[in-house]
Amino acid sequence: MDKIINEWNPGKYLEFKNERTQPSIDLVERIDLKDPKTIIDIGCGPGNSTQILVNKYPNSYIVGLDSSINMIEKAQSDYPNQNWIHGYAEKLNDDKKYSLVFSNAALQWINNHEILIPNLWKIVDENGAFAAQIPSFARMPINTVINNIIKKTQWNKKLIKRSWEEELNDLNSYYELLSKYTNKIFLWETHYFHIMQSMKGIVDFIDSTALKPYMEQLSTEKDRNIFEDEILDECYKYYKVQSNGNVLFPFIRMFMIAYKHE
Repeated sequence: MDKIINEWNPGKYLEFKNERTQPSIDLVERIDLKDPKTIIDIGCGPGNSTQILVNKYPNSYIVGLDSSINMIEKAQSDYPNQNWIHGYAEKLNDDKKYSLVFSNAALQWINNHEILIPNLWKIVDENGAFAAQIPSFARMPINTVINNIIKKTQWNKKLIKRSWEEELNDLNSYYELLSKYTNKIFLWETHYFHIMQSMKGIVDFIDSTALKPYMEQLSTEKDRNIFEDEILDECYKYYKVQSNGNVLFPFIRMFMIAYKHE
């Protein structure tokens, strides 16, 4: 039996580095903090999002935190002079506070945001800010594609743990949570149209992220390959191949920034 995949693959993740980093750039540009003393990048991955923070706030103490040892090792290898911690966002406590609590495309992997968001707010220092970007995956056609495939008999028996079947939260929910603590909240949504060179590019893009919870449940390379092939075939029902062979892959992302000062 082949080995089950259960760790993150930084190499695959960074194949689409530009597409994954752009939301960090857009979020950091909107943060209105002058020289924050300390910053934590929650779910920093291989450190690509952290570099945007480093570039904007070169005088700040910045630490990247991720639950994946592979991701942290990659970040440490690429950026040895920066601060990296292997840990879990849901286990952070308010013994240590930060001027900016930042997260780019990571909180969707953690359950119970009704508990998580208030707990993250607790580690925001006085006059600090909380800033996050969360993919709205459940609203995308690719989510329908995945759900169509896993409901087939063959996969229905093997893929017991389901992901992305429902929206974790929407901006109304996040506003409701954050408005209990502050009136200075900024929310927006961006639809990124990634240009893929083929339909397979969509599958490659999600292979190391959205498909990961399903790949972990398939114990053989053969099953994983068949599953990916079926995802690819289903994509043709929801995405159009352009005359030049490229495929537009719309990706919806939610943004939020909340400040402790008025």
